[in-house]
Formats: sequence, C-alpha cells, structure tokens
Amino acid sequence: MAANPDIQYGIKHTDHDLNQNTVATYNVLETMRLNGVSKIAFASTSAVIGDAKIIPTPEDYAPLHPQSLYGASKLACEGLISAYCHTFDFQSWVFRFANIIGERGITHMVLIDFIKKLRIDPTRLEILGDGKQSKPLFLVNELIDAMFHIVNNSNEKINVYNCAGPDRIKSIDRIAEVIIEELKLPSVEITYTGGRRGWKGDVPIYQLSTEK
Repeated sequence: MAANPDIQYGIKHTDHDLNQNTVATYNVLETMRLNGVSKIAFASTSAVIGDAKIIPTPEDYAPLHPQSLYGASKLACEGLISAYCHTFDFQSWVFRFANIIGERGITHMVLIDFIKKLRIDPTRLEILGDGKQSKPLFLVNELIDAMFHIVNNSNEKINVYNCAGPDRIKSIDRIAEVIIEELKLPSVEITYTGGRRGWKGDVPIYQLSTEK
C-alpha cells in the first residue's frame, strides 16, 4: 500500500515506479523469504491490463499490455509474486483495484483534481482529454471489505481478483457536472485538452468484471 499511486508522475520521473513499486515489492518478498513469512496480500491495479478488447475485463484476460510505467511496474510486481509463490512456496492474494475514492484521498484522481482547480478559479475548469473517458470507481471502505473477504474465502497458491463496483461512471464530463452542482457554482466554462486519453498512459474506457 506504500507504492507510488500517481501514474502521471512517472512520465517525468521514469525510475520512480520501478523503485517505489517493483524494487520495493522485491525487497518485501526477499525479506519475507529470509524471515519465514510465506503469505502476502498485494495491492495491484487495473492499469496492468491496458486497452482491453473484452469489457468488463475478467482476471484471466490476456495478453496484458499496460499503457503506463506505473502499470508496467505493477505487472512486474505480479510476476515477481508469482515466481516467489512457485519457487519458495509462498501464497498470495493480488487485488486489481479500480479507481478508489473516499476519505483521505488527497493527492490526485479526477474528483480531487477538479475540486482543486475550481477552488483556484471557480469560473473555469480544464478537463484532460475529451471528457468522454469512462471508468469504474470504488469506495475505499468497500475496497477494504473486499480485500478481507477475498483473503478469508480463497485459498489457491495465487489468488487474483478485480476489486471494483458492478459498473462504471458514464463520463468524466458527468463527474464535472456533479462537482459543479455540489459546489453550487453559477457559471463555469469547461475547456478540454483534447484526445481520447487524458495523458500518456491513460486508459480512457475500462470496466472490471467482478463475477469471480
């Protein structure tokens, strides 16, 4: 849970995700091996998938082609965990998160980004991309419940589960509308940076299957 969660940061700092995610996970796994700890619950991400051709996307979807350095680093972590499970008889639970919202979410994400921008200038809002991006959101409280439920009710050597709600938001535009309404702003000019992706590495439309 201590990994870098900011996908855009890795664009300018290309070793950040490697060090904070992949190398850090290796250090955890190796410390486990040296100290006789054999079970790990790992926070992964839907970003390992990339642009899926099957939506909603199940856990066994392949091939995985992450679009961001963040997604690539997390996929590498999943690979290391799999190797340690098979080589050193570990057991793992890997959670692929949707976009998590809720209390103490203060660093990034579209809701926080919009609120910060509107507090600086309540008359104008810039939306990255074309505003048509559609993604699943998951409340942090429900995520925690899901993680405990999965650990307590699955017992394979490697247990990979999507953690998301049953649907996805209609669009980023809709999030902007709701935030403007809730902030009771009378008139906001909305502008767009353009393009399907909000930034390099963004997956504009995805939904995770939760049938498993």
